Amino acid sequence: MNDETNTPWERELVTKLATAALKEQRRARLWGIFFKLLTFAYISIFLVMAVDWKGRAEAVGKKHTAMVEVSGLIAPGTDASAEKVTAALQAAFKDKNTQGVVLRVNSPGGSPVQAQTIYEEMRRLRKTNPRIPLYAVVEDVCASGCYYIAVGADRIYVARSSIVGSIGVLMNGFGFTGLMEKLGVERRLLTSGDNKAMLDPFSPLEERHKDYAQQLMNDIHQQFIGVVREGRGKRLKEAPEIFSGLIWTGQKSIELGLADAFGSLEYVAREVIKAEDIVNYSEKESIAEKLAKRFGSGAASALTELMLRSAPALR
Repeated sequence: MNDETNTPWERELVTKLATAALKEQRRARLWGIFFKLLTFAYISIFLVMAVDWKGRAEAVGKKHTAMVEVSGLIAPGTDASAEKVTAALQAAFKDKNTQGVVLRVNSPGGSPVQAQTIYEEMRRLRKTNPRIPLYAVVEDVCASGCYYIAVGADRIYVARSSIVGSIGVLMNGFGFTGLMEKLGVERRLLTSGDNKAMLDPFSPLEERHKDYAQQLMNDIHQQFIGVVREGRGKRLKEAPEIFSGLIWTGQKSIELGLADAFGSLEYVAREVIKAEDIVNYSEKESIAEKLAKRFGSGAASALTELMLRSAPALR
């Protein structure tokens, strides 16, 4: 039968069959590429995990300096949370090959409760492990709650340009009452308890609430001062400005007794602890975990796109 004798419906059928065959081939090719990429990614992640594990195992297997990082905001759910930092400190002190522990700090502060929890655990570990020294090494900033933590160490090392101090307590907020009046907005607030709406930003500030908040901050400030005096002892110069919330350079902090000497992490490990190999016990996501998360997200997107391309559609 030649083309002249083919009916329109026969030609349409042949065209549909050919198109379906091409789509099926394309679909099979896409799935093949996807599974090859999936296999390659998992092999890569496995190799990275193996290398990380081997490097850590070799380092921990000999005498070393244990390092724990406190970096960024000190708050629940962060890398500098009390949960992560105390767990890392416990692991560092527990290792029989740890010759000394260095807390490398670089933080503007954060939660006083989180800082207090870390400080108390540092004091406990020093008491139960008297042979293992605990030092704090300041990088760029060690202020407020970060300094609260640092004073729990045996000694504090700084760089000349490090920022140290800010021994104080802060509570801030906004007041929108004037803006609400200009906009013609009426505040409707119902409470059970005379002080339940204390410091509400949409209500006028009452003097009694301001005084109460100030007393609250004063109490926390005194706790902070007590911790600094306990941790620094006679090294601290009792100047009036020490507890005023001011900050100083690393050089000035040594003069005031807020820190002890200049020194980096490597210097302390090599010259003070006498164990040049440094092992990081900080609880953070490993390279493999980061790759796995990124790949997982990318694979999910690729799989979704593949399924959309492969699925039948109404046209």
